[in-house]
Amino acid sequence: MSRPEYTAPPEIFYNDDESKKYTTSSRVQHIQAEMTLRALELLNLPESQHVLDIGCGSGLSGEILTEEGHTWVGMDISASMLANAIDKEVEGDLMLADMGQGIPFRAGSFDAAISISAIQWLCNADTADADPKRRLMHFFETLYSSLKRGGKVCCQFYPLNDKQRDTIQSAAKATGFSGGIVVDNPDSKKNQKYYLVLTAGQSDEEINLEGVAMEEIKKRKKTSKKDESRKDYINRKKDLMKKRGKMVAKDSKYTGRKRRPKF
Repeated sequence: MSRPEYTAPPEIFYNDDESKKYTTSSRVQHIQAEMTLRALELLNLPESQHVLDIGCGSGLSGEILTEEGHTWVGMDISASMLANAIDKEVEGDLMLADMGQGIPFRAGSFDAAISISAIQWLCNADTADADPKRRLMHFFETLYSSLKRGGKVCCQFYPLNDKQRDTIQSAAKATGFSGGIVVDNPDSKKNQKYYLVLTAGQSDEEINLEGVAMEEIKKRKKTSKKDESRKDYINRKKDLMKKRGKMVAKDSKYTGRKRRPKF
């Protein structure tokens, strides 16, 4: 079966028929509820938080947020999905918006954010001018801004492969988030679930990671030259000189310049 994101853009794929089918499926309702509750468990939120639901669809995850005592705002690119949410009279506020164009809320609007089965869509180039990496970066930059200091995020998603998973994780790291990926049921291809769990700055409430393995987002640590041994210093300089020599040789090949002979 083809993945939905490779069939058509989300605003087209989730048309009136597909949206109704998705919303009324008891299987989908059960899975969405299960994943939303898992996301909230990982976030370990205090009571009565103001939560952003990214890719809220027809409000299946929003209904769980309401049951758990949170207020919420949902955004989705599919007008048909949002129409179903309105018909169900969900209690959250709804907005038609493309997450790849940024989170359209002022800074510090939300205590937390969740996203269920949505952010993998950002990795697709649905139009000729769409740049997945740029859309991912803009998404995480504006998401970070929309959260209060210490705000937390949990995005359940379905990466196509390890490269796509790493691309998403790297974009989150580059925009300032800390955290990592939690993998539930790692030994089961059918039931495996990925949760990107993030914090925007220092949080008073710790993320709940009891009993889970987490692939942590780590920032590169710069190596101090003071920590180098003399041998490491010499080897580093030799490598640098070799690279420079290759660059000069490449230049002379295309510009006609001759390198000085060695004596």
